Amino acid sequence: MVKKKRKSPLPVLIAIALGVIVGQYVGKTGTLFGINLFSAFELLGKLFINSLTLIVVPLVASSIITGIAKMGNDSGFGRLSAKIFGFYFITTLSAVLIGLFFVNVLNPGKLDPTVAVKLLADNSHSAMQEKILSQKALTIPDVILQIIPPNIVDAFHGQMLGLIFVSLLFGYALSKIAPSPQAILLGFWQGIFQTTIAMTDLIMKFLPIGVFCLVAQSFAISGIQALKPLALFCLTVVAGLATFSLIALPLLLKVVGKVNPITHFKAMSPALITAFSTSSSAASLPITIECVEQRAGVSNRICSLVVPLGTSINMSGSALYECVGALFIAQFFGIEISFTTQFSVVLLSLLTSMGVAGIPSASIVAMVMILKAIGLPTESIGILLAVDRVLDMCRTTVNVFSDSCCAVLVAKSEGEKEVLVRETFDEVIS
Repeated sequence: MVKKKRKSPLPVLIAIALGVIVGQYVGKTGTLFGINLFSAFELLGKLFINSLTLIVVPLVASSIITGIAKMGNDSGFGRLSAKIFGFYFITTLSAVLIGLFFVNVLNPGKLDPTVAVKLLADNSHSAMQEKILSQKALTIPDVILQIIPPNIVDAFHGQMLGLIFVSLLFGYALSKIAPSPQAILLGFWQGIFQTTIAMTDLIMKFLPIGVFCLVAQSFAISGIQALKPLALFCLTVVAGLATFSLIALPLLLKVVGKVNPITHFKAMSPALITAFSTSSSAASLPITIECVEQRAGVSNRICSLVVPLGTSINMSGSALYECVGALFIAQFFGIEISFTTQFSVVLLSLLTSMGVAGIPSASIVAMVMILKAIGLPTESIGILLAVDRVLDMCRTTVNVFSDSCCAVLVAKSEGEKEVLVRETFDEVIS
């Protein structure tokens, strides 16, 4: 394994702090030398996200194809699939139930009347709200149809579920052909994978700049003051996400995986920081794969399945947010939340989270389906828009961390010995 220069998280943490301060100070109208700073942050932030997402398709395809091709037998693939989806279901259900617990204990929707009136008055947020409501809410058949695209070209246009299916199918078929053409194709896809990882390393050099611009843009739009009217709602979501990621998942790592959760947090720190700043699990995917393989020591065979698949399906943080958000709105309008209604919200949060795109604010679009199902006005989603971006940063970080925990647990269950071994980890980061 090639040694890499140790990368301190300090520059990125400083960039986040500066982004909060500068974004709050300049707002959307601040200028410097006649240049609108918000527009500059927006442009540079988009360039950084684009630089990450442009390599997602070749990275996902090459990672899955090489992993499946090396596996080479049906029983191994079936066993892994059962473990992966079992973990996805258990963790996502756990996250939703944790969110359900906190929303019932804290009752964030039962606001002071003056605050409620203010929120309803500010419920326009017209541009973003119209954009959200104009989008068709995903149904379960929609999600299923995304799995098998009508042609292979569509799969490479960024439809993650279709891309994963085609890559799985191609990798499996590749493992069954004659050795000579198999070696040629496998070498090609391994070259693509290694090249995209090298590109990721180059992009990571600009991480502090990208993080600063994205965070500054977010706080220039909403500002810290936007959190005040919805402080209890934010506290409910953050408490749920923190309980899930700092207690539930570490317990799984310690008890089931027999690994040190703190070591895993350190190994995943670049991916978690990227997920937090970009609010996009898809944009952070290249860095997540690199951290899981090179820092956590999970084999490509496991990582190539778990992490890309999790980006589309394992959205534990998003499911928790959707559950809390829907029940918050129900409380806000004084609707009695029966056990049946709560069960419906839990079930819908589980299902809709699987169809959430790995892009900023995708969860709030999925929430439209839940609100419709329990008879709440979809327009009320505008109440949450002021704080959505900040909470999106938090839930995306949890989504990525959950994917990485799944990779570690599956790898340990498969008997891999180098996962989060102290000596291996120290060698990689030193």
